[in-house]
Amino acid sequence: MARWCYRHRLVVLLLWVGALLGLGAAASTAGTDYANVFSLPNTDSKRAYDQMEKAFPERAGDTDTVVWKVDTGTVRDQSVQSRIQPALEKIGKMAGVGGVTGPYTGDRGAAQISANGKIAYAQITFAEQANAVPKQLVQDVVDTAQGARSGALHVELGGQAIQRVQEPPTGLAEMIGILAAAVVLFLAFGSLFAMLLPIGIAIFGVGTGLFSTQLLSHVTSVPDLAPLLATLIGLGVGIDYALFIVTRHRRGILRGMDPEESAVTALNTSGRAVLFAGGTVCIALAGMLVTNLRFLDGVVIGTSLTVVFSVLAAVTLLPALLGFLGSRVLSRRQRRKLAADGPEPERSSGLAARWSASVQKRPRSVAVMALVVMAILAIPVLSLRLGATDQGNDDASTTTRKAYDLLAEGFGPGFNGPLQVVSTSGDTNKLVQGIRATDGVAQVAALPTAQGVTVIQVVPTTSPQSEKTDQLIDTLRDKVIPEAGAQAHVGGVTAISKDFSTVTGDRLPLFIATIIGLGFLLLMVAFRSLVVPLTAALMNLIAAAASFGVLVAIFQWGWGLSLLGLGKEGPINAFLPVIMLSLLFGLSMDYQVFLVSRMHEEWVHTKDNARAVRVGLAETSRVINSAALIMVCVFLAFVLSGDSGAAMAGVGLAAAVALDAFILRTALVPAAMHLLGKSNWWLPAGLEKRLPHLAVEPAEEAESLPRASAGGPTVVHGFVRDAEGAPVDGAVLTLLTKGGRQLDRVTSLADGSYIVSVPAPGTYLLSATASSYGARARHVVVTDEPLVHDLELTEGEVDAVN
Repeated sequence: MARWCYRHRLVVLLLWVGALLGLGAAASTAGTDYANVFSLPNTDSKRAYDQMEKAFPERAGDTDTVVWKVDTGTVRDQSVQSRIQPALEKIGKMAGVGGVTGPYTGDRGAAQISANGKIAYAQITFAEQANAVPKQLVQDVVDTAQGARSGALHVELGGQAIQRVQEPPTGLAEMIGILAAAVVLFLAFGSLFAMLLPIGIAIFGVGTGLFSTQLLSHVTSVPDLAPLLATLIGLGVGIDYALFIVTRHRRGILRGMDPEESAVTALNTSGRAVLFAGGTVCIALAGMLVTNLRFLDGVVIGTSLTVVFSVLAAVTLLPALLGFLGSRVLSRRQRRKLAADGPEPERSSGLAARWSASVQKRPRSVAVMALVVMAILAIPVLSLRLGATDQGNDDASTTTRKAYDLLAEGFGPGFNGPLQVVSTSGDTNKLVQGIRATDGVAQVAALPTAQGVTVIQVVPTTSPQSEKTDQLIDTLRDKVIPEAGAQAHVGGVTAISKDFSTVTGDRLPLFIATIIGLGFLLLMVAFRSLVVPLTAALMNLIAAAASFGVLVAIFQWGWGLSLLGLGKEGPINAFLPVIMLSLLFGLSMDYQVFLVSRMHEEWVHTKDNARAVRVGLAETSRVINSAALIMVCVFLAFVLSGDSGAAMAGVGLAAAVALDAFILRTALVPAAMHLLGKSNWWLPAGLEKRLPHLAVEPAEEAESLPRASAGGPTVVHGFVRDAEGAPVDGAVLTLLTKGGRQLDRVTSLADGSYIVSVPAPGTYLLSATASSYGARARHVVVTDEPLVHDLELTEGEVDAVN
């Protein structure tokens, strides 16, 4: 497939451009139909909502608030009314506004003025839900209301619709993330063309995924959070997948391979790992379905589609683009050096190789240090509290946050999250009296009965995010309502948030067990081992605990919130653990696949665990760290999205990816694998026979085994010595084909001499290993005559051969 795409590159490019433009045109014509469906069956707040919907079907639109405060006098002063009332009347006449309820008209107007007369509010009811209200209408409402301001009169607005117009322009976070990724790629590659390749692949993958999700929103429920999360994950994996393949391709060209053969080899090695990694991400995302939270179904659809398109772009469009570039995928300096000096030797060097050797020498110290760091970062997770953020968590400079604070100042902190006790039978007066006598209740008001349903508005003395408010809800449900003998349910936004947190927390263990179990099975089949997937599962749990610890410290404890411009501390969004764990498990599985697949390839060829782990880490740590740095940049850019949920997810995922790549995969995983030794690759014989074969690495091609020629069999012989020239006794020498198939294995004698049999002339791989020495491997070209080949082993040497 890679060769076909490389040779028919123009056709492939036109097909992808056509798909992107076609889906974009269709999505633009159809528009969006995102719907936030919070379905919590068998919860008290859902029963309350169902009764409310039957009795008051006309209250379907979004209700927002205009709040004003005076520095001198009261809001009843004529000078204040003459500025506010005309603005409210103008807003009420706008098309799309269902009505305006102010403090200067109507029977309940006096209740909308604070006790000290300094603060008042009016409610604006739109004809549509917040996400369907045109932004221009909302902006007109904001401009009209704030036009009534004066030096001593402060006017602010709050509500879901108002929040939409104060968000930064759509696409700002994405653009900043892409620019940051471009800088990292340019520093890694030193080539403009090589830098543009991963970004182009990500744009095609995310674009086709988002347009498809937008079209699907017309036939199924997709929340408006889905495209934001899909963009977040799509940019990360799209750039990363292309980065892994391009890195392998560039290495092939530097080793002297023809660009087409190098591209085919890169897709047949790293491309296979990309397919496997993309599958693990989709499986981790699909794990959200076991929570049975219908709100998350649309998130699964949007993110999975984007990942699938990103993988398809990486394995089809990328080889086509590599065909257009040829050797220009290298920098000019690299091309000049290649022309002047010839191919580079296949050898790992530099910081990655030195770090890999250090991990091998001191695995216990490295493992302990990594575990201590992760344990310290995980401590805050013990105080994790799930809930829902509201406009009280917005930045202090926003009008929604100012309106929230003004309402809390004038009418009490619980005014921003009133409870709705919906009664369908029993003595309503007795229920009202019981609620009024309950600790933690500031105000109680029963609305007129409609169709046998009475709604009792309850304003708590504490804020919606306070634990005491949660305790009040439990008291009303478990004690006050039963004692009054009424048939009633506690609803409202605050109660819904509490029930959502409870349901999510109850289903979280099943969700974690599902995605860990599926990941374990996949890795077991791929790497023919029980220990490798078990290690991966434990590392994922450690990464999750540490990243949530960072999240709690920042968003719940408020450490650094002001520096990040992320508003006020509060609980962690209830839906975030499920979404974040899905993405984290999927992405960390990517790094595990890329790291261990290289180790497994070396293990299959040499059966030397220490060499396999060292070579795998030396050859993949740099690209894994570069990929992680790109993801961190992309995720952190979503702090600028204006959406508190996206900002929280961005910071959490950035922390998770950084910890996973820089500490776990680079230090703890290889250290643990060195300590475990050959048991890393243990699999019971009975299980080995029953498991299907899923090759992450390519099968050896038939050309790898040289064909017999007239010259017949021959030998390679020589001596194995150390750096001082002393013979090395007992060194194990293995002759393999270029594809890694073992042909002969011998042990050197006391004088260091050895001799291995060669079936026919050709190119082979000869490796030598000895205790307390580093491994050495070299390609040898054997003709019809015996080949003399001496090897020198150096203590602690890193000699990684692809």
